[in-house]
Amino acid sequence: MNARTTLLFAGLFGLTGVALGAFGAHSLRDWLAEKGTANTWETAARYQLLHSVALLGAAAWMHQTKGAARSRAGWAAACWSAGVLLFSGSLYALASGGPRWLGPVTPLGGVALVAGWAFLVFAAFAKEIDDDEPAG
Repeated sequence: MNARTTLLFAGLFGLTGVALGAFGAHSLRDWLAEKGTANTWETAARYQLLHSVALLGAAAWMHQTKGAARSRAGWAAACWSAGVLLFSGSLYALASGGPRWLGPVTPLGGVALVAGWAFLVFAAFAKEIDDDEPAG
């Protein structure tokens, strides 16, 4: 992923995360509580919003760096984006009564989120990272 696409996903996930979180906390509160899935909905929104902020940071970093560091940050962003779609998306669907076959999708999304953080660790060790001098 490049910095612009990463920024786009950060904005889209932030926007929809706030909207879905508010929708679940207000409009769907009683219905989700009755189904016993309010915590599931809240977890989906929390992970979505957390990773939208992470994507924002990755976009800024990708804009400022080059080489392997930029590439690895791009892979982190791609994993986080896929992870949000799979993890949070499946949780929203399950919380609202979606098909049970979506249950196994959630851990796949979790693996993608973890992989994104691993790529970020690998990016920190790229030779382009120099603590004394900013890229440019």
